[in-house]
Amino acid sequence: MTPETSTSDTNLLFPPAPVPCLPIRGSAARFPVHRIYCVGRNFADHAIEMGHDPDKEPPFFFQKNPDTLVPPGSAFPYPAASRDVHHEVELVVALHGGGTDIPVERALACVYGYAVGLDMTRRDLQAEAKKQGRPWEVAKAFEHSAPCGPIHPAADIGHPGEGAIRLTVNDTVRQDGNLNQMIWKVPEMIAYLSRLFTLKPGDLIFAGTPAGVGAVARGDRMLAHIDGLDEVAFTVA
Repeated sequence: MTPETSTSDTNLLFPPAPVPCLPIRGSAARFPVHRIYCVGRNFADHAIEMGHDPDKEPPFFFQKNPDTLVPPGSAFPYPAASRDVHHEVELVVALHGGGTDIPVERALACVYGYAVGLDMTRRDLQAEAKKQGRPWEVAKAFEHSAPCGPIHPAADIGHPGEGAIRLTVNDTVRQDGNLNQMIWKVPEMIAYLSRLFTLKPGDLIFAGTPAGVGAVARGDRMLAHIDGLDEVAFTVA
């Protein structure tokens, strides 16, 4: 059974929430976001940093809600219920196509563009969830946990497979890697994910983070960089 939908606001119990959107570089159009998927431990050095063997596991995914996005030019509010919030800089893949069982060789045709994003994590709550074998939502899907820059169309920049991915906090480099270090490349992630979910236009995939994740505090300024994309800065409020 599929959920009922309405084409008119007049019979809704209350006004629906607005559709979360991201700006598109060089365009007045905006990118409406459907779902946010995140791939875990997709850089070998980060997998080792977190105590895992990068050679032993297939990709795994978790989700954030679309309304956790923080658009460029906004602050990242330090969340409640945590004293150990970490930054994770990531390449964000924005889809304008989708489907199920997408072949690897056709996966890039689904990609509209790319952005720089941050997978902010309540690390203390994540560690507790891991110990108890519980899901990660409280650590990963809290409000404002997905700061993201503007989307750059692939038609303009191509499909970045290598290039620096870096995060500085208060002008000190914390994370410094290269996109070519990703264990699962973008086409492989899309193909694998499409076996688990029906991918749709508007989906975002946060593609994993290099080593060097660490805590932030109120007043910190995070500057996220990926070669070929706009740098984005977020202040921790």
